[in-house]
Amino acid sequence: MYDILTYAFGGIVALLLVASLITFGLLRRHPGSRGLLEVKLRIQTWWWLAGLLFLALNFHRNVALGMLAVVSFLAFKEFISLIPTRPMDNGALLLAYLAIPVQFLWVGRAWYGMFIIFIPMYMFLLLPLRMVIVGETKGFLRAAGTLHWGLMTTVFSLSHIAYLLVLPVRAGAHGPVRGEMLVFFLLVLTQLNDVAQFLWGKWLGRTKVSPRVSPNKTLEGLLGGVLTTTLLAGWLGPWFTPLSPLLSVLAGGLISLFGFTGDVVISAIKRDIGVKDSGSLLPGHGGILDRLDSLTYTAPLFFHYVYYFCY
Repeated sequence: MYDILTYAFGGIVALLLVASLITFGLLRRHPGSRGLLEVKLRIQTWWWLAGLLFLALNFHRNVALGMLAVVSFLAFKEFISLIPTRPMDNGALLLAYLAIPVQFLWVGRAWYGMFIIFIPMYMFLLLPLRMVIVGETKGFLRAAGTLHWGLMTTVFSLSHIAYLLVLPVRAGAHGPVRGEMLVFFLLVLTQLNDVAQFLWGKWLGRTKVSPRVSPNKTLEGLLGGVLTTTLLAGWLGPWFTPLSPLLSVLAGGLISLFGFTGDVVISAIKRDIGVKDSGSLLPGHGGILDRLDSLTYTAPLFFHYVYYFCY
């Protein structure tokens, strides 16, 4: 099925191919550069991620939902592995893991009411109840907050990406818009925003935004990323979403600003724990959370933005 989404993936392949060739050429000239070797690892990982995204969005929708459920599971597992838990909370931790397939079940059934309240409300009430049964009060508040905050960040927030897939088809400026196109728009803009902020910061960065949380983040990088992402959103929005050009531009601003916010929030957590990366699953990137940090904010905000204006 050759539609706009297929051609868009062709564009991603072309970008990755150009980046790979440039990196290969630079490594021929500077074979011992650690920075270039890290860039090479990052690009190799991007090839894998792009391939998985293509498979997820071009096969049966349930395949994509299953893959996103696995990603949420891995992200939650990584989050819990970073933060010490009490041995007596294993029962509550099991309930938290069981909440992941249940949350995605509501998504698969397109049951918006349960999807939107299951983790924020029912798991918020159930997890402390299970912990109270044990009878240990020392560290109770920290343990309860850790479990629920982890579910909210890695499961509830990311499940909004999955719910985009089950939204009904809407008419766009250039044809019908499917949920897969909305997911592509969100993921590509969020990740390109991260890259743009990094490149602008390297080129023009002088003013630190939050030096104690993320020393490499600069105001110039943030503004450059906002400008780049907003322009891209204004161009891509009418093709991939039912949003008008103006609303597409505003969506780009939303994604760029809150992508930055998600990034620094996860950075604050890692600094509090005392780790640089959340894991090592993705070579050149770190862990799952290192790659999904921006999406923990952009996914729910973009979903509700599109849901409000178009559904």
